[in-house]
Amino acid sequence: MLYYLLYPLHTTLSIFNVFKYLTFRTIYATITALLITLLLGPWFIEKMSNLRLKERINGHTPDTHKGKSGTPTMGGLLITCAIVFSTLMWVDPFNLYVWLGMAILVTYAALGFIDDYIKTVKGNMRGLPGRLRLLVEFAVAAAVGLALMTTPGFDDTITIPFFKRIHLDLGPLYIPFVMVVIVGTANAVNLTDGLDGLAIGPCTIAAATYILFAYVTGNFKAAAYLQIPFIPGIGELSVFLGALVGAGMGFLWYNSYPAQMFMGDVGSLSLGGILGAVAVMTKQEMLLLIVGGIFFMEVLSVILQVGFFKFTNGKRIFRMAPIHHHFELKGWPEPKIIVRFWIISIFLAMVAVSTLKLR
Repeated sequence: MLYYLLYPLHTTLSIFNVFKYLTFRTIYATITALLITLLLGPWFIEKMSNLRLKERINGHTPDTHKGKSGTPTMGGLLITCAIVFSTLMWVDPFNLYVWLGMAILVTYAALGFIDDYIKTVKGNMRGLPGRLRLLVEFAVAAAVGLALMTTPGFDDTITIPFFKRIHLDLGPLYIPFVMVVIVGTANAVNLTDGLDGLAIGPCTIAAATYILFAYVTGNFKAAAYLQIPFIPGIGELSVFLGALVGAGMGFLWYNSYPAQMFMGDVGSLSLGGILGAVAVMTKQEMLLLIVGGIFFMEVLSVILQVGFFKFTNGKRIFRMAPIHHHFELKGWPEPKIIVRFWIISIFLAMVAVSTLKLR
């Protein structure tokens, strides 16, 4: 909104010329979202406590998690509001890609809110029926995929990391592919959100990584030099992702061990959905397997555990899945698990960025 209102004034006062620069607006979207979450965090925690929107611990976690029961949850509402407000403040309001990202953010947050509400207020730990939730997630992702396919200038082929000349044309399978990427990432982040700060840390790191990919993909000279697809207007996603990074850092202030609040499904589903959608829009879908390696490691651990359990009639690979619980039961302190997963995320992010030159 500030871009739309203040940039036209650059013809009168040259200082307003800064609003045309993506780097400037990305930085201040980050700062805006960070300040919102930091300043409103204590009020939000108190509000959630007063409304009795507190975490309920089920029997599928280690015994050490019993002490987390009663911690205010639904912190994803604060994250979502911070992202939406700061994005609208600093982004070009006529950019389609930003609105597609916002659509994923808001709808997945609403879905997560309903799920959290059923668990915390209604006391039904199963939450929203799984099939219904997946149906809505897939429907929204399909709408985004269809919108992208019909957008002039958008390349709907699939790029392969480390290979600059290999592009897969999925044809009619492109929309199902988009659905799997977005929904799969959303639920992978949701599965990872089991320790204090475990999910928001890698989410913030991944978002910061995709800021770079959005910027170079939307810059004709940078895209040509790096031999990656150029997509006009996609650079505005940098501002959107900057808001996510700021909101993530601000939320981590209160979510770090020992957590004062949890993000809930309203946060994990929406943040994961954003990462999946941005990966698709920047043409770095396959690279998400590297950038979000922590999330997919968590998913893989559950798949292996369940499959092995059924195949061997009761034997297990891990002491408990997802894998972060395995390390808990091995005696690792929670902060150690969290920080080590963050270190892995940073390493994977660096590997992902290196693919821009290793092609």
